Order: sequence, then C-alpha cells, then structure tokens
Amino acid sequence: MTKFDAQPSSRLSLSRRHFLGAVVAVGAAGVLPVSAFAQAQAPTQAAAATLNPGIAQAIADHFSSIKSMKGGFLQIGPRGDQMSGAFFIQRPGKMRFNYDPPSRMRVICDGNNVQVINDQTQTRNMYQLSKTPLSLLLANKIDLSADMVRNVDSQPDLTKITLGNRTVFGDSTITMIFDSKSYDLRQWTVIDPQGKTTDVIINNVKTNVAFDDSVFRIDYTR
Repeated sequence: MTKFDAQPSSRLSLSRRHFLGAVVAVGAAGVLPVSAFAQAQAPTQAAAATLNPGIAQAIADHFSSIKSMKGGFLQIGPRGDQMSGAFFIQRPGKMRFNYDPPSRMRVICDGNNVQVINDQTQTRNMYQLSKTPLSLLLANKIDLSADMVRNVDSQPDLTKITLGNRTVFGDSTITMIFDSKSYDLRQWTVIDPQGKTTDVIINNVKTNVAFDDSVFRIDYTR
C-alpha cells in the first residue's frame, strides 16, 4: 500500500461544539443531512435493545472492521454554517482533520490526546481522547452491549445508532447513520449538552490505506 502524507490545510476558531462535530466525521458517502432526530429524549438501554439489536451489532462490527480510511467531509454546524476538508483515520485511536481554505485549522488525534490547531489565532487546545466521544468510535470494536448505547433505530433504508456516556463527557451524544443494506456509514450527528447539533457528511472514501506516522503526530514541545 502506498504511504499517504496529509498536508495541513486549514481559519475560523473552533469551539468545543465544532470540535465534537469534527471528531466524528468518518465513513462512506452518500446522503443529504438527516434532521436532528436525536434531540428527542433517548430511550434507556433496555428500550434500545428491543430495536433490532442484531442488525445494529452487525453494522457496528462491519464499521469497526475497517482499520483505516480517508476521504472528504462536509460539516454543517447548528447555525447552518458549513466547513469542508479531508479526514484520515487509523484504528485504534488515530485521526486527522484538515479543513479547506480559507480555514487554517486542523484536528489531530495520536491515540492518546486530541489537539485542535488554529494557525490564524495561534492556538493549540488539547483534549484527552478518553474524555471525548471520539474514544467510542476509534476503538478496535464498537460494543453495543455496553451502557453507552442510548438508542438503536433500524429502518429499511437507514439504521441510526446513538451512543453516549454521561460519566465521561456529559450529555453529548453521537448518532451514527448507516445504510441498512450495505452497512456503510453515511453520516454522523453530534448533539452537545445545549441540544445543538452538528452534522458531518462523508464523501470520496477509500479504505485500507496506509499513512506515514507523521500524519497523526502531535508536537508536544509547543
């Protein structure tokens, strides 16, 4: 496999809400934004388990079996603001987002921490990976039997799996939206503790790619 070196391309300041949206943009392309269905009160794990858990776990297993991928993304914020760019994923725990110009922003996860870099404001903010929703999604296996499952909604066309962990990151939730037939991930939606949503839609995805180690390297000396 050919080594791929991501070049930084990113200006807008990134709030924690946009950070949450950014770190969940992974998967395959294909659908228009889905409305913020997850704003409704999430059922308990027991209720979620009645909503076809078999297909949900099969979909989660398919997604977690993809160990590396890259592609483009469109991020739609709570006010309808849009940002695009390229993402790079390598399990377990590694990710990078490069935002398209005029943004000068990028997000890097090295398996331990997540760093949000804004070259315009000369800021670098660090988050512990285990304290972010990203930790649920970059693991080697997504286990839907755990207490992180808020809801599973399986429809003929789309299956929606909502994950959350109040102990770790409060009331933020991630909803993964998959094609019910192909099991491909189409979109992720993040809802922050204030109930505001950020949608991320994916395109031009390639899987099973190799990356240079520098793609996911965080400079801790700065």
